[in-house]
Amino acid sequence: MFVHGLTADVDDTAQVDVTGLPVRSPHSLQEILGLGQTQSYRSKRSLLVPPITEEQSYRSKRSLLVPPITEEQSSRSKRSLLVPPMIITENQRAPFPRIVGRVISAEKRVNHMFHLTGPGADRDPRGVFTIDMDSGDVSVTRSLDREAIDSYQLEVSTIDLSGNLVEGPATLVVTVIDQNDNRPIFKETSYTGQVLEGSPTGTTVMMMTAFDADDSSTDNAVLRYNIISQSPDKPSPNMFYIDPERGDIVTVISPLLLDRETLPTTTYELEIVAKDMAGSEVGLTGTATATITITDKNDHAPEFTHPLFEAYVEEGSTGVVVNLTVDDRDDPATGAWRAIYSILSGDSSQSFQIHTNPDDNEGMLSVVRPLNFEATELLTLLIRVQNEDPLVPDVQDYGLSSTATVHVRVLDINEGPVFSPDPLPVTRMENIPVGSLVASLNATDPDIRQIQSIRYAVLRDPAGWLSVNPVRGTVNTSASLDRESPYVHNNKYTAVFIATDNGSPPATGTGSLVIHLQDYNDNAPYVFPSVARVCEDAQDMNVAVVGGRDRDIHPNAGPFKIELGKQPGLDKTWKVTRVNSTHSQILLLHSLKKDNYQLPLLITDSGVPPLSNNTEVKVQVCVCKKNKMHCSSAWSHRASLLVPLVTVLLLSLCL
Repeated sequence: MFVHGLTADVDDTAQVDVTGLPVRSPHSLQEILGLGQTQSYRSKRSLLVPPITEEQSYRSKRSLLVPPITEEQSSRSKRSLLVPPMIITENQRAPFPRIVGRVISAEKRVNHMFHLTGPGADRDPRGVFTIDMDSGDVSVTRSLDREAIDSYQLEVSTIDLSGNLVEGPATLVVTVIDQNDNRPIFKETSYTGQVLEGSPTGTTVMMMTAFDADDSSTDNAVLRYNIISQSPDKPSPNMFYIDPERGDIVTVISPLLLDRETLPTTTYELEIVAKDMAGSEVGLTGTATATITITDKNDHAPEFTHPLFEAYVEEGSTGVVVNLTVDDRDDPATGAWRAIYSILSGDSSQSFQIHTNPDDNEGMLSVVRPLNFEATELLTLLIRVQNEDPLVPDVQDYGLSSTATVHVRVLDINEGPVFSPDPLPVTRMENIPVGSLVASLNATDPDIRQIQSIRYAVLRDPAGWLSVNPVRGTVNTSASLDRESPYVHNNKYTAVFIATDNGSPPATGTGSLVIHLQDYNDNAPYVFPSVARVCEDAQDMNVAVVGGRDRDIHPNAGPFKIELGKQPGLDKTWKVTRVNSTHSQILLLHSLKKDNYQLPLLITDSGVPPLSNNTEVKVQVCVCKKNKMHCSSAWSHRASLLVPLVTVLLLSLCL
């Protein structure tokens, strides 16, 4: 409360905070303020106020002496200014200006004037307050807004006609009293929250918070919250409760009714109102919406739609054979709905797999290893379905509805003959006579419950060496086998045969025949290189080192024997000496004139029987000058004399 006291010369205001029940006081305001008996009749009419604290009493007793004065001002106490605090209610209506209080000078002279300075007077916001120079009346010039400025601190003084300070300055405090002119405002226009289905009554869902710009120390900003509507209103119009003071929204509905699968919707919308003035009828209101989602927990086990499923699959094939359908009442967007399938029994060979279709939660049963009709016609699988998330503890475990039986019937098809072994390895000597037996193919029909005949044919024979009896499957040579053929790799020749049954429709199978060819000494050796050069005046009579080559392999190739041909007189000019098992050296016994000479040689391999070959080496005798060789024949080329014969020898050995 604010108490306004008046005397003949002074008026003042005191603030009284009521801290308990109002009790009438035996003391009057006159006694509290210590006023004399010479005051007017009005001041003698004591104001009865409730007991006040010691601090308030002290403030009340010194309120007429605000602000405190300095020692110098105290020496002029007879001329002190009396500046009471002033109180103004915001949002006052015209007319303006309006007197809000008076400043008193104990000994004001005619030539003294009151002067007002500070924010709200001569500083921004300028002109809010004015003071009458003669009377000291303080006036407000316009309506005030407490939410913009809740108090003003000005200074009052008196000056003479020359502008000299006479009294003051004294502080003038103007307090703006709040009016309830601001509605509560929620931080958001729409709030979202969620609560797990089956939650206990009283579970906190979310918090709503509003703000009021009015004075927080008054009821103008004391808010109370309330739910004014719920949509939909089933199964109860009061499923939720909001704490009127804190704004916490909690569940009121019982856990059994808070069932996502039985509620008419999983989303509820509440309209929340916040009212100031502690919720009284005159309070201002603000509204917001709260959207609450009932979230799912795994309280429903998946159930097969049928206890028995039938599947048909052709033997030898793979892929999906049946889709297993289930029902689950939980939320499809959660692991409480997504299914996981497993095979409990019936798949000892691990021929099946199950994958979950993410779109419809069906189990796709697939064959991953081909089945054999002749081995089994019917397989019985026991399938179980579970959720990704475990069931909540208060839900019964999976029952019979979470397992299903699948009968997989294998359909017989005409399967192609199977070669055994595949590939079929044999070893044969090359050059065996045409028509010789190479191998006997063996293909059987896996359709043991049917009597079928098989016929054989050549599918791939790169060199055209083989033929096959279509009934018996015997393979014979139709041409000479040649180990040195380009179709032979690592001494092996591969042919592919096909077997066809007489089923409807006919079925085929393929098998390979791999012939390991043994070598026969059917290739004569030859000498390399075929050309050699030497200077006519060379001191070293070494002509060249020649070697032998053979398309056959050991033991039908080296060691080679290289010797001069049988022409008479060759040994008078030439000599051949053995270097190693494959190479020999040609020596010139005396100098020859520049010319081209054909040197006949005879080379023999080590086969049984051995093969020999008469060959010639062209020896060019050249004139060597200034490190150049000048030879007779047009096909000869120039070579450096600095190339040592050792290099020629090494190169020949490498070849």
